[in-house]
Amino acid sequence: MKYPGLTNPRNAPQSAPANARQVKNSAGGYVYELDRWARLDRFLILGSDAPTYYTTARDLTKENRENLDACFALNPHRTAATVAAISEDGRAPKNDPAIFALAVGANHADPNARTAALAVMPRVCRTASHLFAFVNAATSLGRGWGRGLKRAVAAWYAAKSIDRLAYQGVKYRSRYDFDHARLMRLSHPDPRGDAERSVLYRWLANGSVPDGPASQRDKLPAIVRAHETAMAASPRKSLVHLIEAHRLPWEALPTWANADPAVWRAMLPHLGATALLRNLGNMTRIGALAPLSAAEDLVVERLSDAEALKQARVHPLSVLVAQAVYRSGRGVKGKGAWEPNGRVLSALDDAFRTAFDAVEPTGKRFLIGLDVSGSMTASLSGSPLSCREASAALALVTAATEPKCHVVGFTGEGGSRWRFGSPAVAPLPPLNAQASVAEAVQAVSNLPFGPTDCALPMLYALEKRLAVDVFVVLTDNETWCGEVHPSEALRRYRKQTGLDAKLAVVGLTSTGFSIADPRDAGMLDVVGFDTAVPTILSRFATGAF
Repeated sequence: MKYPGLTNPRNAPQSAPANARQVKNSAGGYVYELDRWARLDRFLILGSDAPTYYTTARDLTKENRENLDACFALNPHRTAATVAAISEDGRAPKNDPAIFALAVGANHADPNARTAALAVMPRVCRTASHLFAFVNAATSLGRGWGRGLKRAVAAWYAAKSIDRLAYQGVKYRSRYDFDHARLMRLSHPDPRGDAERSVLYRWLANGSVPDGPASQRDKLPAIVRAHETAMAASPRKSLVHLIEAHRLPWEALPTWANADPAVWRAMLPHLGATALLRNLGNMTRIGALAPLSAAEDLVVERLSDAEALKQARVHPLSVLVAQAVYRSGRGVKGKGAWEPNGRVLSALDDAFRTAFDAVEPTGKRFLIGLDVSGSMTASLSGSPLSCREASAALALVTAATEPKCHVVGFTGEGGSRWRFGSPAVAPLPPLNAQASVAEAVQAVSNLPFGPTDCALPMLYALEKRLAVDVFVVLTDNETWCGEVHPSEALRRYRKQTGLDAKLAVVGLTSTGFSIADPRDAGMLDVVGFDTAVPTILSRFATGAF
């Protein structure tokens, strides 16, 4: 009798639903839908300003905008608190999704949502660049300059100390057609009788303060006066002295200074960590970062300072992108060329690992499955890296921590019957503490593309009789071609081996899908490139999650 098997939903292929709770993904397969809060986390960490393999950036952002609206309607304070926490903790590679989320909240029909969003705005918009981006997004979405927005912007200026505000004034002068002068005129922040703050506000609003016998210019913060002097300076010696004495950022300097190696060497001790990563190629190109130099020593030292990187909210994806660009020897847009410095590349490798939360080995047996199908060739969060390449680097973090770890790459074969001797599942070269990020990426670079079948890691373990405690599948969740659903493959593995194996699904796009069954406590959905991923996986593996 074949009829019972043919009608059993557990035998359904991925092109058909296994139960009523499943929904169709963008590739046509059936998976589970994330709840609103899980999708909010994905959007805040991964963003949606780049297309996936199956979805345009416009459609993906529209879906996430609708989810944001729903979250603010359901619980505005929880939504705003989530946005602020992910931004403050540096869990996302970019702050743009958090800023956009608050702009959506500031335009919400519910006044409680507007109040909640504007209340946490200073926590998310920590720099003037963030503030300009928020005001641009909020007004572009329809928000007018009502009392709420005026108070929020004025409060941003008032909350900054004079020195911190002065630094913001010289470093971030304009963005998105907004500048300090415009925001000061629209929000009217009150200096509250503070003479120094009053002068600084006047400088921000007008770009200068009156000269003459009664000049108040001497009340301007020293960094503002140094910036004005630097913009008019021509001798290199005087400019270098100003940089060293006042810790001027490169944005506060004249344009010609950006090509001067002495200027960059003077900025290195206080250059922001993010700016350091972005300008490694430029500094190497102009000769500021020569081998065996004091500048090289300082850069390596700063990239090796895990605590400083964490305080600066340097995200591991930012390090990964910086390393990929620097290793290529050319800028992202093909402008400028340099010979990569070997010590710097090695330091970037270490910085990538330390940018994640550190965890102790669990001793559990891990099988990490990297989805290397065609859909994983899409860009990760709009970066120069594909989801496939980035997932290999992310797998390295766990593989380097856990001594019992087996890593495979997998794709599908169009739904036809396959054997594990074929390229459907390919064990990758050993990835451990000694492997470099470049080696991890190279390990998946030459594997064949194909359709997506996320059940393969579990079926592979069954075929090979591998004892696995935790399966970790890194994927975009666009699975569709397999003869059995991934969640059912895990259940079969448990039944046939007697092991209570778990499945952690690391999602690499901000779609609303997951192969993990939310009703199964042994399955978990995790956002890819959340800095907390190693900690989450460790706690999940040991049952502490």
